[in-house]
Amino acid sequence: MRREWYRSCALVSASVLLSVVTTAGWSQGVTWLGAFPNGNRSEAFGVSADGSVVVGRANNVLNQTRAIRWTQATGMQDLGALQWDQSEARGVSADGSAVVGASFHPTYGSLATRWTQATGMQSLGWLPNGRHSTAWGVSADGSVVVGVSYVYGEPRAFRWTQATGIVQIPNTLGGGRDHAYGVSADGSVVVGWANNASGQTRAFRWTQATGMQDLGTLGGNRSEAFGVSADGSVVVGRAINASGQDRAFRWTQATGMQDLGTLPNSRWSWAWGASADGSVVVGYALKTSGQRAFRWTQAGGMEDLTQTYASLLNGSYLETAFAVSPDGRYIVGYGYNAATGRVEGYLLDAGPICEHNGDVDNNGCIDDADLLTVLFAFGSSGSNLGRVDVNCDGTVDDADLLIVLFNFGSGC
Repeated sequence: MRREWYRSCALVSASVLLSVVTTAGWSQGVTWLGAFPNGNRSEAFGVSADGSVVVGRANNVLNQTRAIRWTQATGMQDLGALQWDQSEARGVSADGSAVVGASFHPTYGSLATRWTQATGMQSLGWLPNGRHSTAWGVSADGSVVVGVSYVYGEPRAFRWTQATGIVQIPNTLGGGRDHAYGVSADGSVVVGWANNASGQTRAFRWTQATGMQDLGTLGGNRSEAFGVSADGSVVVGRAINASGQDRAFRWTQATGMQDLGTLPNSRWSWAWGASADGSVVVGYALKTSGQRAFRWTQAGGMEDLTQTYASLLNGSYLETAFAVSPDGRYIVGYGYNAATGRVEGYLLDAGPICEHNGDVDNNGCIDDADLLTVLFAFGSSGSNLGRVDVNCDGTVDDADLLIVLFNFGSGC
């Protein structure tokens, strides 16, 4: 009876609702990072929480790869290369102030690095008896860095802090090879891949208390984890299925490893990044037309970002997606910029991740919980309210409440 009353109230205000939906605030756009003067390529691998800082690498006039930090105001900044020829940036802290990656020399090896404006590019060193190292992930505040260092020629996962320096993560799966790629916001959860006692490669999730947890496979003989949600509960990567095909996966303790599928006319897919709550996953798939960046959500499944945002691309296409901001709004990777005729890093502003049918908690059922969430937030305003701002207009008000009421009971 209550549900029907809610729906009746909503239908009375249907004209208001339609007006709100069509005028909802929504800002979308694709920004190409460009290239160095006389350079021919750039790639983006990391993005700050608010989308204002992008990091990656670009080729200079000598065709040397250099780590870059990009902002709208400054453009592309060369972060240097530790007196060596080349470098790259793989990750960035939430506020964009700390950038991690590697500086490398084609003959003498590589060194994991951490850059800030105050310190410049600094070496994190190698593990004992090591030579090469690369930093792949960094915590939200920039204090914890993870990556790989080669010891006697074998890859070994490491975790670095200012207090401990570079420390090997013990392989509790029984193998002798491993690699860390991602780290949670507080630095306590690390993900990557490790060989088990049988020599098989397995995606792992590590904490100090549990050691390396084997996340399993999709029926094949290999899996690797590349990204993790802010709280460490959702892990993404790629695994081989029973048919021998690579598939992007999303793992939680409750669901285990979930196959995210792949794009139409695609042979495989890899997942690289996840939003703070793990509800948005990004990566790329290999289609017959080449690599294409994707975004996955529970509601929409896997979508080709080039197709979704075709109106913004003007004949360009997005080949990869490596990272997504905590709120799911900003996505970075690289693609083909038709205007310049070259591969460039990009920043996609997909708009606020909020507009939906009233399922505020995103559990598939529009019920009392969604209604109460909107009521408790009623009157709030801002540019990053999340799903509680149902129509994305920057304020939680009658319009948002009406959408929940109009769809009350759907999916339950």
